[in-house]
Amino acid sequence: MQSAANMVGYWNDPGKTAEVLVGNWLHTGDMGTRDADGWYWFASRRADMIIRGGSNISPLEVEDVLSAHPAVAEAVVVGVPDPVLGQRVAAVVRLHPDSHATPDEVIAFAAGRLAAYQVPKRVEIVDDIPHNATGKADRHAVLAAMDRTGA
Repeated sequence: MQSAANMVGYWNDPGKTAEVLVGNWLHTGDMGTRDADGWYWFASRRADMIIRGGSNISPLEVEDVLSAHPAVAEAVVVGVPDPVLGQRVAAVVRLHPDSHATPDEVIAFAAGRLAAYQVPKRVEIVDDIPHNATGKADRHAVLAAMDRTGA
């Protein structure tokens, strides 16, 4: 519900403001689940959701799997355009110091732990992943860099 602690709108963007402030409620686009014990778990943001051929894919779920690879220090998953399915899953990963993994090894690791439609079709190994001012991985910068290198 709208309160003094919530924003009052986006600067010079009434259209975006109207999308998120509806009926005195702030619609963040956060998505989650509630377990049997009543705990709420954050799943993803609607804007980050990858839609591949009608299937919704949470980037966080794929990132958790990629980050479980022993060589991977950090992973960021984004949806890149696909002419047939709408989007396909792509990832950038930063490895732990003195670790080694190839993109194919990371993809094979994910394939053993995810549904086929969730497995990244493209993985790039990078030295650094851009972060925003709050310390979160900057998905927009990652996607822009992937667009420049060819999705």
